[in-house]
Amino acid sequence: MNNKLLLQRRSLLLAAAAATLALAGCATRSPSLAEAPPIVFVHGNGDTAALWQATAWRFESNGWPRERLHAIDVPYPLSRDDDTKPQPGRTSAAEHMAYLKAEVDKVLKATGASKVVLVGNSRGGNAIRNYIYNGGGGTTVSHAILGGTPNHGVWATPGVREGSEFSGTGPFLTALNAPKNAAGDEVSGPVQWMTIRSDNNDKFAQPDGLWIGQKGTPTNVTAAGPELKGAVNVVIPRIDHRETSYSAAAFEATYRFITGKAPQATTIAAEKQVVLNGKVTGLGVDPTDAKTGNFSNNLPLAGAQLEVYATDPTTGARTGNALLRKTVGTDGQWGPLAVPAGSPTEFVITAPGYATTHIYRSGFPRSSDLIHLRAERLADADKGAESVVTLTRPRGYLDPARDKMLLDGAAPAGVPPGAGVASAKVKPSGGVRSIAGEFNGERVVGQTWPAASGHLVFLELTY
Repeated sequence: MNNKLLLQRRSLLLAAAAATLALAGCATRSPSLAEAPPIVFVHGNGDTAALWQATAWRFESNGWPRERLHAIDVPYPLSRDDDTKPQPGRTSAAEHMAYLKAEVDKVLKATGASKVVLVGNSRGGNAIRNYIYNGGGGTTVSHAILGGTPNHGVWATPGVREGSEFSGTGPFLTALNAPKNAAGDEVSGPVQWMTIRSDNNDKFAQPDGLWIGQKGTPTNVTAAGPELKGAVNVVIPRIDHRETSYSAAAFEATYRFITGKAPQATTIAAEKQVVLNGKVTGLGVDPTDAKTGNFSNNLPLAGAQLEVYATDPTTGARTGNALLRKTVGTDGQWGPLAVPAGSPTEFVITAPGYATTHIYRSGFPRSSDLIHLRAERLADADKGAESVVTLTRPRGYLDPARDKMLLDGAAPAGVPPGAGVASAKVKPSGGVRSIAGEFNGERVVGQTWPAASGHLVFLELTY
């Protein structure tokens, strides 16, 4: 490893260990257009491009041109149980990589750049590695940043589900991890590689199989599983699996790795005019899934009806007529829509086969095309409830030992120790009324709606 890379690694590790991220005084000027390479963000298993929303805002707040930030939305984001066998609504590793390659080609053509930066969370890192080594990405990628990617598996037990791309002893990861040089490095140039991991709080990098349904069974994986020999490996204390990519701390490390300097700030600068857009999606149906029959996808829910309202920050009640009423077309896009800067918002989706889905959000500080909205179905177990309200955190998990959180004025019930779940549900009574969710300083206020009439309520956190 050369001296420059050693110095860069030392700088990153010191910055992460400090954990204060108060770096404004260390920053220099923002990157110019020529200095700011296009960045392609790759979400994780079962997720959407929407998870990169705050990360994109942080890059924009540090001068990165919005048109050079591209988050892909994999149509079928779930991996196969066995990568060699077709499975409804799921993608193989090869299909995942091919989709990424096509998106990178689009970005290179649109920007005229010769190379892109790839930033991936979890399974997104698998696609990035596969593309670089097996899809021609070695000539089109300058930097690869992998957050929480299970590079050595979620489990690594010979003979156990080795057909999965998450098996550390299976053929997919074994091939990617093959030594690239005499030193045994698992990465090679000219791409510059960085991994970001938690010290011990990533649910998919645990020595025990608790979070994969095998409590008490060794996984043969440690918290260091996401590291790659030969890469710059950053450890950030107490972050969870998703926060390895979507947190302010992960942004700081990523920005520094790409530019060689600290960002001006990790906070998000507000815009005077906020214009939102995104895609309305639904759920697929898998008849082989006896538990729910539903699976995540990012396909447009054409024909869905959407209404958008500004809401009162104290009560969650609508403050006026709908800002938008629209029937979603074949592309799923529901905007663009100018909304009052900083105003809380209610999105209401109605579609055949779905509950009337109310999604409440706190005020948006900046414009975004990544406000993706998913219609949901009412579970059989919830059909007798007066109302069903879910506090959801797409860009991270809920950790009772680490986070300050309330749902309807109380600590959320049913949230286990450790950062293992990303949502909490209550079934409040008392008719239509205000209900609030709070998480580490962010507060989302909505209204309860009757489940008996087919309504579901989501209080969605932004950070």
